[in-house]
Amino acid sequence: MTEIKLYDKLDVLVLPVILIIIWYIICDLLMLIPSYMFPGPIEVVNSFINLLVSGKLLKDIIDTLYKVFLGLFLAAVVGISLGIILGWSRRLERLCSLIISVLRPIPPIAWIPFSILWFGIGTAPAVFIIFLGCVFPILVSTIDGVHRTRGVLIEAAQSFGVSNLQMLTEVILPATVPYIVSGLKVGIGIALMCTIAGEMIGSSSGIGYRILTSTSLFDTGSTVVGMLVIGVIGIIFDYIFTKIQEQIFW
Repeated sequence: MTEIKLYDKLDVLVLPVILIIIWYIICDLLMLIPSYMFPGPIEVVNSFINLLVSGKLLKDIIDTLYKVFLGLFLAAVVGISLGIILGWSRRLERLCSLIISVLRPIPPIAWIPFSILWFGIGTAPAVFIIFLGCVFPILVSTIDGVHRTRGVLIEAAQSFGVSNLQMLTEVILPATVPYIVSGLKVGIGIALMCTIAGEMIGSSSGIGYRILTSTSLFDTGSTVVGMLVIGVIGIIFDYIFTKIQEQIFW
């Protein structure tokens, strides 16, 4: 059984290894694509080592994660609080539904010009873009969780004469946690995409800024390193939230 589980885990690596081999053959052995257009794996590895040894990569990762966590935290505070209130009050939900329906489909990137006008260049515009990208998935998931809680649990709590505050904190909120986690899981993926876009245009630090500056200098190896680092961070976050969901549902 242990060997079978090990083989199942190794199966995930088969396709990436094949793609890397093909990439190496095309770019490094046959040199069919110039390095300034797309680098080979050897150049990417060398760029990774240089960025790592110089400390630039670690600094970029810390700057980007700081923006992601801050934007996600603000979105979670607003999205969860507002989601519970709107999910609990049908009247308030009807009043806000049109505004939410209009704002939610607008891509966060569309707000970049305004974020630069309002906050200038730096961390603030990127955090603002991340907030906009994360708040609506969290809000909608929380509202859905509150709606699904209505029924037997609420009727049972009402039969014990609990107050509205106790209903929200001891019944509604715990039952909504799985939906909140699902919203956060979606939000973190959007946050990473929004961070890179925001850093490319309205920031002076982070992985997105590194990708932009490297591309302008034709340092495509560093560009690909930045792209791969974002992908790895996304995988780590997805794994963490998947484990949290498993703990909640089990």
